[in-house]
Amino acid sequence: MLKLIKVIIFLVMISIFGNKVNANYDKLAYDFQFNDLDGSPLSLSEYKGKIIIAVNVASQCGFTKQYEDMQKVWEKYQSKGIIMLGIPSNDFGKQEPGTSKEIKNFCEAKFGITFPMTEKVLVKGPEAHPFYIWAKKNHGESAVPKWNFHKIIIGKDGKVVDTFASITNPSSRRFIKALESLIEK
Repeated sequence: MLKLIKVIIFLVMISIFGNKVNANYDKLAYDFQFNDLDGSPLSLSEYKGKIIIAVNVASQCGFTKQYEDMQKVWEKYQSKGIIMLGIPSNDFGKQEPGTSKEIKNFCEAKFGITFPMTEKVLVKGPEAHPFYIWAKKNHGESAVPKWNFHKIIIGKDGKVVDTFASITNPSSRRFIKALESLIEK
């Protein structure tokens, strides 16, 4: 019986901490750069010491309405050190076919987006943007987007803190609780 309890405790520990045990973080999120929708460099080092929410987005997805809540979170928490970062991707269902200009026009006109947005990139597979390869290497499979509107939260130290699946709305109690706990640290 004692052996069974030890095995269960071990499995629970691995499930809770397993993704982070092998993280060596030879790089931090601040070491990565994207281009914004206008083609200008967007270096994550600009956000050093802030909490970054990286969300792979798509204009023609069933979750696209989450843009509205992303903007609300941005408006409410940017003064507290939160950076909302939209990262367009056409990886899932070809739901982001537009050009950078089309994406920008859509986001601004339909949702009034004012948070930073990157150019369209790959977010999964061996050709993914280096940021996503880094996130997977250091946080495990939960950092790999399974669909559009997957969220990766980067802590003030530049490391992946948590990830949230597409179905988790940015205004959900669970998501906001995670953000607020990081703000307080």
